[in-house]
Amino acid sequence: MKFLKSRLLTGLYVLLPVLLLGLGLNEIAELLVAMVDPIAELFPSDYFADVHWPGIVAVLLIVITSLLLGILAYIPAVSNLASKFETAVLFKVPMYQMLKIISSALIDTDASSVSPAILKSDGGGGDPCYVMEEHDSGMATVLLPWSPASFAGSIKVVPQSSLQYLGCSVDEYSRSISFMGIGVEECLAKSAKTKNRSDQNR
Repeated sequence: MKFLKSRLLTGLYVLLPVLLLGLGLNEIAELLVAMVDPIAELFPSDYFADVHWPGIVAVLLIVITSLLLGILAYIPAVSNLASKFETAVLFKVPMYQMLKIISSALIDTDASSVSPAILKSDGGGGDPCYVMEEHDSGMATVLLPWSPASFAGSIKVVPQSSLQYLGCSVDEYSRSISFMGIGVEECLAKSAKTKNRSDQNR
């Protein structure tokens, strides 16, 4: 009986993550299909009626559309117009600015206004955090994430001197937080590369 129980638990240990991964990938595929609906509506109504692999088609449409938008963004007139529209309209839409910050942090860390850091404590350790905004007064607004929800947490205003900026990307940092802290060691090892965001932008 003890042997069977041990084998059962071992099998579940292997099977459950695979099943959960499959469910997650299925949810992501359905999300991609939902995201691509506004793009698909630009085509005739029966154009995608007989698609056998909607998830793959959704990914291709997102990639092609993103590439076209990226090329358009290189045109100064289009870029300036888009920037004005974003400032005047989109930034007034609830949630847009937060989603823009998260997206830029995960996709292009060079353009992101978010920095991974450690909020240092007196004992020599600290709390993982994201620096969301630096103040001219020497303070900073940080997000203290909850694991495994790496972009949910509490907001705190702290002195910038209490922050240890890390050299890893926000993507790497958020992934380690979502993995219950596994991988934070690698981010800490890169801390000497970046003192703070001001140095990073010079």
